[in-house]
Amino acid sequence: MKVREFIENKIADIKKTVGDEPAISALSGGVDSSACTVLAHRAIGGKLKVIFIDDGLMREGEPQQVRDTFGKLGITVDIVNAQDEFFGALAGKLDPEEKRKAFRQTFYSVFSREVRNSRARFLIQGTIAADIIETKGGVKTQHNILEQIGIDPEKGFGFKVVEPIKELFKPGVRRVAKELELPESIYRRMPFPGPGLMARVLGEVTPERVAIVRKATVVVEQEIRKLAPFQAFAVLLNDMGTGIEGGRRKFGHIIIIRSVESRDAMRARPTPVPWEVLMKMSRRIVKEIPSVTRVAYELTPKPPATIEYI
Repeated sequence: MKVREFIENKIADIKKTVGDEPAISALSGGVDSSACTVLAHRAIGGKLKVIFIDDGLMREGEPQQVRDTFGKLGITVDIVNAQDEFFGALAGKLDPEEKRKAFRQTFYSVFSREVRNSRARFLIQGTIAADIIETKGGVKTQHNILEQIGIDPEKGFGFKVVEPIKELFKPGVRRVAKELELPESIYRRMPFPGPGLMARVLGEVTPERVAIVRKATVVVEQEIRKLAPFQAFAVLLNDMGTGIEGGRRKFGHIIIIRSVESRDAMRARPTPVPWEVLMKMSRRIVKEIPSVTRVAYELTPKPPATIEYI
């Protein structure tokens, strides 16, 4: 891929598709949506409204970090608080596919409202090739896949979807982001699922359970950063495990640490994390999150497992 030529062609495509109409960019702060946001901003400038949906499922401090990063690039980001809507939609749901579909419906319903309020007709989003392949193949429902599985976004939500990088895999997206002069903290950022920490909470997704996995995620990302894995994170299991406190038995949460090496997210192998790093993560998690009694490291490659848990 000739990166500069790709960028020029995509900017021209966005200009041609959107024309003089206003558009909204769905920004999460990951490399995919960030690259699309900058492409769209260069294409249509002030006609682009950039929105970050605070769904309550993001990592620690993420909404403000994203706003600050893009502010330095001269791009204003509006944060929309939709936490109640997302947790309401997920309440009582245990099946992974049901949770993903509930997230997708809520995600586009929120954007549909923002599109109507701004009178935009286009939603620009960071769908990539792996998202399409896994959704069409029935591996799992990616929240940002609509037209590829027969859902008409204009009929269902009132807007047309523009997907500038849908033919690229993650390495290609990183090259585009770097050429667009996005900061290294974005173009080298570990992948983060569209449904956020929901994908890392087995069982019901509640604010309290998300808070647990969010704290554990901070520990994992801090301690494993030097190894530079493709992706590393914490997962909260649905069951409780027996622990000991003050010489008495107690039941506590179980955290799984997952770290993988991959090129394009289609295949992955577990990171050979040094024992001392694993032990440090375990000690920190049980100390900083007293409700956790057990921590384990997961060793399954993709396939047969997926990278994320749901």
